[in-house]
Amino acid sequence: MPRSNSFSPSEERGAKVETMIKKILKRIIPLKILNSYYQAFPALGAFLYRFPSKKLIVIGVTGTNGKSTVIQLITNILKQAGFKVASISSVRFQINDEEWQNDLKMTMPGRLKVQKFLRKAVNARCKYAVLEITSEGIKQFRHKFINFNTAVFTNLTKEHIEAHKGFENYRKAKGELFNTTGLKTIIVNEDDKNAEYFLHFKAGEKWGYGIENRKSKIEGQKFVGAVDIRMATDGANFTVEDTQFHLKLLGRFNIYNTLAAICVGFSEGVSLEVSKQALEKMDGVTGRMELVIKEPFKVFVDYAHTPDALENVYKTLAGSRLICVLGSCGGGRDRWKRSEFGRLAANYCSQIILTNEDPYEERPQKILEEIEKGILEYKTPNINHQLIFNRRGAIKEALSLAKHGDIVIITGKGSEPWMCVADGKKIPWDDRKIVRKEMKKLNLKNRK
Repeated sequence: MPRSNSFSPSEERGAKVETMIKKILKRIIPLKILNSYYQAFPALGAFLYRFPSKKLIVIGVTGTNGKSTVIQLITNILKQAGFKVASISSVRFQINDEEWQNDLKMTMPGRLKVQKFLRKAVNARCKYAVLEITSEGIKQFRHKFINFNTAVFTNLTKEHIEAHKGFENYRKAKGELFNTTGLKTIIVNEDDKNAEYFLHFKAGEKWGYGIENRKSKIEGQKFVGAVDIRMATDGANFTVEDTQFHLKLLGRFNIYNTLAAICVGFSEGVSLEVSKQALEKMDGVTGRMELVIKEPFKVFVDYAHTPDALENVYKTLAGSRLICVLGSCGGGRDRWKRSEFGRLAANYCSQIILTNEDPYEERPQKILEEIEKGILEYKTPNINHQLIFNRRGAIKEALSLAKHGDIVIITGKGSEPWMCVADGKKIPWDDRKIVRKEMKKLNLKNRK
């Protein structure tokens, strides 16, 4: 049964206090001492909640894009196989059939919360826990004192480069999940150029998956590949080991996500037929290429917040006239990607509307101007763009410009429930709800 939030107001206040403390400590305390502070929390959490991960089979999923989708795919496969499953992603928390939105604006919750969640999973008699693991979470040791059984790698592109001070450090942070003592299974996207790095870690068994590859490059490693791929307007069709799949998930990238989940199923003894049953039931993942409006034009909402993810979304929807609403996160986060967003939008979109995403303390105008720079570098006479700082206003404008057969694609936030602005304030938000409300206000009877 869905619910809005499993964490109490006192826990929410605690999270805010913890955030304030961290900001202060980062400024005044040397890194070695600060790391000791970070490491103390997972140790304390594991002790207080009696080391719950020891009683679970824990599957960690990491990478730049696709993590939340893979989490949901794995969860559904294991549930279809008859197991009790708990999972955490940037979208939701789930324990068996009970789920609630992750509205913490944090993919990996604070260290005590993760251990508390795992204890709840144990108490609910779950066999599996499937966790989304981020580089920032690893950097702050949130993965420590969790006994991982399986590590899954989706892909790796540039993200959090400024926070990690370089791509190599970012990749190394992701690799820490695979460096876990006693890891039994490693599952890696072999079509990613960083696959070899993640496959070199020790594990009882290793699985690779891919589209471009047809067999594993490493002796003794198992491989799952998709062939006979046919993309459709309502999903994707492909074959794995002579079994045909008909997914309602859009985009070639979702075939990779599906293969990762199938590998997890295989590694846990789940048949391909059971995986097929689970995957073909799915209509989609909340806020990930989510079709919000079908007629008289389509409106999609997606979380894409890296250049690679944004281009995958645009490629998937190419063929129709695209009206694109986008922004970029503030707070000094990966400023390099803003002009990249602009260039991509200019390449794929007919109408571009730049707007606020999560400005934090940064001036929204500065953020949008940096995206605009990429548009202007690419701009052709057929591309129109405008800046509308009010995100609701930007969505309204996009809907008013759309005609029958067009596609409006709104990226950056997906199903996120907040917009983060200056002074630590969080404004309740949901792109999908805004779209539905603004559509009701429009007179579309004579729109052609």
